[in-house]
Amino acid sequence: MGFLQIAAIVVVALAALLHVWIFVLESIRWMQPATWRVFGVRSHEQAEVLRPMAYNQGFYNLFLAVGAFAGLALLALGLPYAGRALVLFTTAAMTAAAVVLTTSGPGYLRPALIQGTLPLLGFVLFLF
Repeated sequence: MGFLQIAAIVVVALAALLHVWIFVLESIRWMQPATWRVFGVRSHEQAEVLRPMAYNQGFYNLFLAVGAFAGLALLALGLPYAGRALVLFTTAAMTAAAVVLTTSGPGYLRPALIQGTLPLLGFVLFLF
């Protein structure tokens, strides 16, 4: 296995782990003030209003992470076409979600870069 292959696998695994962490924040730790600061939530009342949306969004992030891990597992099991397709799809979806986030306003550029850089790098590395 070459350097680019190893780098691609590591970057995609890191992207998946990041999306698991986002799931934890949005779906498990949402009602904790430390989490509110990450997402710019200013009050308990605002967190309550946003809670159903954050919960649902967290699971989207989890499912993307599971898809990326499943693609890596398929590659490890000797199913390169299925694994590569799944990795490319999930990293493209992660990247697209980050691009959409940038359209939410100027304050969302930093979170979009955090959310989208690793999947974009993983996608590009898997193309090669």
